[in-house]
Amino acid sequence: MDAPTTTAAGNGTSGGSSSDGQGGDGGWFTPRKEPTPRPATDSAETPERSPAEAEQSEGEETGRERIPPPRRTVATIRPVGSSGSRPAPPPRHEPPAAEHAPARPETATAGRPHDHEPVAPVAADRASAPALAMSANPAPAPAASAPVTGASSGGSPDALLVRRTMAEIAPVADKVTSYFYALLFVRHPELRALFPAAMDAQRDRLLKALLTAAEHMDNAGVLTDYLRNLGRGHRKYGTEPAHYPAVGEALIGALTRYATTTWDEETEAAWVRTYTTISQIMIDAASEDELRAPAWWEAEVVSHELRTSDIAIVTVRPHQPYPFLAGQYTSLETPWWPRVWRHYSFAGAPRADGLLSFHVKAVPAGWVSNALVHHARPGDVLRLGPPAGSMTVDHSTDSGLLCLGGGTGIAPIKALVEDVAEHGERRPVEVFYGARTGVDLYDIDTMLRLQQSHPWLSVRAVVDDRAQFPDAVREFGPWYEYDAYLSGPPGMIRSGVDALRGVGIPSERIRHDSLEELVTAAD
Repeated sequence: MDAPTTTAAGNGTSGGSSSDGQGGDGGWFTPRKEPTPRPATDSAETPERSPAEAEQSEGEETGRERIPPPRRTVATIRPVGSSGSRPAPPPRHEPPAAEHAPARPETATAGRPHDHEPVAPVAADRASAPALAMSANPAPAPAASAPVTGASSGGSPDALLVRRTMAEIAPVADKVTSYFYALLFVRHPELRALFPAAMDAQRDRLLKALLTAAEHMDNAGVLTDYLRNLGRGHRKYGTEPAHYPAVGEALIGALTRYATTTWDEETEAAWVRTYTTISQIMIDAASEDELRAPAWWEAEVVSHELRTSDIAIVTVRPHQPYPFLAGQYTSLETPWWPRVWRHYSFAGAPRADGLLSFHVKAVPAGWVSNALVHHARPGDVLRLGPPAGSMTVDHSTDSGLLCLGGGTGIAPIKALVEDVAEHGERRPVEVFYGARTGVDLYDIDTMLRLQQSHPWLSVRAVVDDRAQFPDAVREFGPWYEYDAYLSGPPGMIRSGVDALRGVGIPSERIRHDSLEELVTAAD
């Protein structure tokens, strides 16, 4: 990830930061100094062990191999400033126990939000555990940077150094993430409770988040919006400012161990500056969000309609108002799998009665999706994270809407149609509803009723391999004056974007949730 060029608003939550980057005493991170020994306590925490022992212990849980200790001293992070002025997060109460919990699958394979994984402009909060970043006051940039061999020719000096590291560790990404968690949980065992009980599905999310951010390192606007959304979303995990230094120290320790050819003082300093800025943006966004919204919303299931053997429409009533926009999605936690969150799009525009509906497809070994489809019943209480996503209608223009929905990806498309109708607009809306079989067109009757009610709406069903689904759009048109919206599996999104560009729709008028987020949202 790179450091956005904008400066996070100083709000006293982390202390010492300033717009010129000179606040504090140089940051929370001091490269190449021995970590401060953890004081002995009377708590039940296990004594600190070596990284090798840490990996052995973690390996007992996940079946991973033992990993040797770092090649050299791991930099330590020193907190500066205080978050004492921030209001305390609401107490976390365990979800009510369910009478019939689903059997725990043997493998921790993730499933999906709908039967696709969500796709947003950039990416990755829909994970089932806190993402990884470190927080500190920005360290001053070096006077000059040495040439970066093998790095991309574009970008800031820090971006080039970070990308060079990412390229080196890519072949051993699994070992890097495994070692990272070993360091984090041995040095800070109290953080283990923030993560799901089974870590298999969580392990690759760190790398996905890093790669996504690295891709947008020099796009300050995009990256800052993404990080602010990430910071707000992390409130539901119980993440606090004091956690960021621990995570950053473990991450740098893992990179130090595995970036054997590219790691040096300059690279380490670049990573420190990058994560210092990243985490500060996340902390500030979370602090601001505390003033206007809870960390999560509890919502009672009021309706459960099984449309096919593996697809259900679940409707809930939040216990307090839940503001969102048509086309957005949320993260959802069930009482059967505490701390495991998955993302689902809202299947309708905001309603006067406040009810929210989701289309859920049960996937093999999908913990959350199977619980919602096969076990959820009226009266069960779920948790909702904050709304997210930018696949929303621009009501300042009268451009037509071209919408492609594959499988349960029709849910947010239906919400967009309702949104246009509620605004009283008569702009043309063309919907292509794709599925592998006729049975999978589980909501076609609803879409056809909407078409009968609104003469500006056209609905076309496409029953075929969804890899070919976007090609059907080429038979109609022209579309160059339309804004395009895509929702479905990642493969459909990729081919859909290519098809839409091919028929003349510019990239800036094609909207979908992030592919990376779809992947990490799976379950």
